[in-house]
Amino acid sequence: MIKPHGSSTLNPLFVYDVEKHHALMQEAEGLPSITVSSAAAANAVMMGAGYFNPLTGYMNAADAVGCAENMQTTAGLFFPVPVLNLVEEIITISGASRIALRDPNVEGNPVLAIQDIEAIEEITDEQMQTMTSQVFGTTDSNHPGVAAFNSQGRFAISGAIQVLNFSYFQTDFPDTFRTAVEIRNEIKEHGWEKVVAFQTRNPMHRAHEELCKMALEALNADGVVIHMLLGKLKQGDIPAPVRDASIRKMAELYFPANTVMITGYGFDMLYAGPREAVLHALFRQNMGASHLIVGRDHAGVGDYYGAFDAQTIFDEQVPEGALEIEIFKADHTAYSKKLNRVVMMRDAPDHSKEDFVLLSGTKVREMLGQGIAPPAEFSRPEVAKILSDYYQSLDS
Repeated sequence: MIKPHGSSTLNPLFVYDVEKHHALMQEAEGLPSITVSSAAAANAVMMGAGYFNPLTGYMNAADAVGCAENMQTTAGLFFPVPVLNLVEEIITISGASRIALRDPNVEGNPVLAIQDIEAIEEITDEQMQTMTSQVFGTTDSNHPGVAAFNSQGRFAISGAIQVLNFSYFQTDFPDTFRTAVEIRNEIKEHGWEKVVAFQTRNPMHRAHEELCKMALEALNADGVVIHMLLGKLKQGDIPAPVRDASIRKMAELYFPANTVMITGYGFDMLYAGPREAVLHALFRQNMGASHLIVGRDHAGVGDYYGAFDAQTIFDEQVPEGALEIEIFKADHTAYSKKLNRVVMMRDAPDHSKEDFVLLSGTKVREMLGQGIAPPAEFSRPEVAKILSDYYQSLDS
């Protein structure tokens, strides 16, 4: 199986030893504590689950800026985005060397992790602007990722962490949330060697389904891991439980047996386009995937990125050998009326626009909200039913 990024074995930061976990939970109750941002909580979950291997904790300012500018820490570790614990105020932890981090997304703000403080640094306006522009390609506050990143605060608390729970992800999504450790183990149990990962924050329509099947066939892969984001999204995106139900129904009915795993991970969407695509590749390598599908406008939002910027970044900016995982580059997919099947549009040069069934996401949402099923060429009827029920519930 493919090696994790940056180490020979995966080193998740979750404390699995029961006695040690209990002792740390007791210790945490006596430590100075701070409620972190949703983004910092998600970073802790990802480190705890092994997805952000080989990080041992939150980055300091120099490492964060280095990752933003050239995708490297000061020690030379390749990492495509800063992983920070940014807070608005530090009065409650003044002078502390060890603190408890509390979860902003769970009632009662339970302890999420314990952090050893390496440093507390105030991020300058210049550093913040550099990180924002380099990671997101824009400083426009209308960009949801930019807005979220810049709203966390300016004090960066760096240092190693010990993760004590997986926030709401394990309780809210017990059948779907999986750590990188668990996915690696399941891949081994399946006996899979060549494994394709498919990233999604949306329900999967026919084009997504066929794209996974195309990758399986083209790569002669053993299986595909459909890996859905379970964290915070922008307003208007479909909630994770609805996505989960629709994806499971599609896989159950339309994929060959023993070729697909449906899993999810606890992270908030960055909408960072190319940089987020590289991050997606890194943590899919950590979970054991040998290939990642990167399609048109991968992890994008609005018109901030070119259609295939998330593919070209791997050729133009990711140093050779920085990652072992390989990228399966996909074009826009659509249903061909001529061929009666879904194709990548680049593979159908003799087609005109009229030869494809093309529907915008807005148009599909309008149809579903009115109880109108999209064409079968666009969405499986069983999937459309789940989505239609959800959209109609919004109006009731």
